[in-house]
Amino acid sequence: MQKYTMETTVGIFLVIGLLLIGYMTVNLGHISILGDNAYPLSARFTSVTGLRAGSSVFMLGIEVGRVERLTMDQESRQAAVEMRIQNGMKIYDDAIASIKTEGLIGGMYLSIDPGGAGKLLAPGGTITETQPAVDIADIISKYAFGEVEKK
Repeated sequence: MQKYTMETTVGIFLVIGLLLIGYMTVNLGHISILGDNAYPLSARFTSVTGLRAGSSVFMLGIEVGRVERLTMDQESRQAAVEMRIQNGMKIYDDAIASIKTEGLIGGMYLSIDPGGAGKLLAPGGTITETQPAVDIADIISKYAFGEVEKK
């Protein structure tokens, strides 16, 4: 009888542990199981260096979504960024999307200035005003080799 009590206790702890690991995976991995509370948007950039699928999307300093996928549009020769934005976030057709750096050597994220003078972007819409990331290494090399004009 003692043997079955020990096995039952171990089994219960094992099941609880697996449930907790599953819960943490869903929450930390930003996986949606039951329903999707976000809508798709896209933006086109001349360069998306450093941006990755899964990067955060911020609006007014608050995380409102994630980058889903990065592709290249061969016709326009631009990089297409597909993202998912939380429902309820209003982004207008005069919004500006820019790629920014988290600190000096941090990862890249997408920042959106929501606009407000135009019409609301529908799900699947495209942000037309974009700003690529500033290349810090390029700026430093220009300064180091004297290509920056002093005024």
